Amino acid sequence: MPSENDALFPGFAAHDLTVAPGVQIHAAVGGSGPALLVLHGHPQTHAIWHKVAPTLARHFTLVLADLRGYGDSSKPAGEADHANYSKRTMAADMLAVMRALGHERFAVLAHDRGARVAHRLAADHPQAVRRLALLDIAPTLAMYEQTDERFARAYWHWFFLIQRQPLPERLLEADPAAYLRDVMGGRSAGLAPFDPRAMAEYVRCLSLPGAAHGLCEDYRAAAGIDLEHDRADRDAGRRLEMPLMVLWGRDGVIERCFDALAEWRRVANDVRGMSLPCGHYVAEEAPDALLAAVLPFLQEGLEDAPAAA
Repeated sequence: MPSENDALFPGFAAHDLTVAPGVQIHAAVGGSGPALLVLHGHPQTHAIWHKVAPTLARHFTLVLADLRGYGDSSKPAGEADHANYSKRTMAADMLAVMRALGHERFAVLAHDRGARVAHRLAADHPQAVRRLALLDIAPTLAMYEQTDERFARAYWHWFFLIQRQPLPERLLEADPAAYLRDVMGGRSAGLAPFDPRAMAEYVRCLSLPGAAHGLCEDYRAAAGIDLEHDRADRDAGRRLEMPLMVLWGRDGVIERCFDALAEWRRVANDVRGMSLPCGHYVAEEAPDALLAAVLPFLQEGLEDAPAAA
């Protein structure tokens, strides 16, 4: 069990669940009530949720998972087409996790890269996802197709991490702590919002063997095979049917570069949302505002949700 679990998530149990041959997903599980899958983003782990987990756990059985390639989850070598880091594969990981824990239908709250996994999970397995709340992203396809100089300068890491291996891996592995400080501290709020215990976890996990490669493979898939899957959905007219809430930081790149609600309404039928008083790292910068917005949404329709196993 990772040493941060008791400190950041008291009362939560650690699980390592096999989801595919040679692939395990690490998760912290706690709380009670209907199931809520909670997914982190780059370059972090499930530790991002430590400020909101105590409140959420009073209403939901929380499954705080580390994505494939991140945290204490497996970090397999990427395939030639990066398909084993596609959001389709990473979504299948999470469906397997939830089923292994006894949850056939659940809500999802997800940030950044985890929100891209959650989008694909809802698209590929709509029968499993009751409600979907996504933090500080626009759809991947929209963001790539509308890339301009302003976006490219702000999200430079999108274009750095997709370079052919081993160049970006080598540079990340040279000083993982510096990468974290520079990337996370370079956003609007600097490093002030981050608990030192959580930062220590991010550094520990990015320093693990294979972590830099897993992170890069996630982005390489997003720039290739994930776009193929998204275009296939668009061409077939497939849309998300479950209720969707999108929240983003009013001091962040999504606010400056995209009309988040308009973009999500291109791919989903029931969309609501707003900006929150923060930058990119919503759960750590504005936990109270996040809970005030997302809890009522997640609790809607609970009379139709099965009890947690």
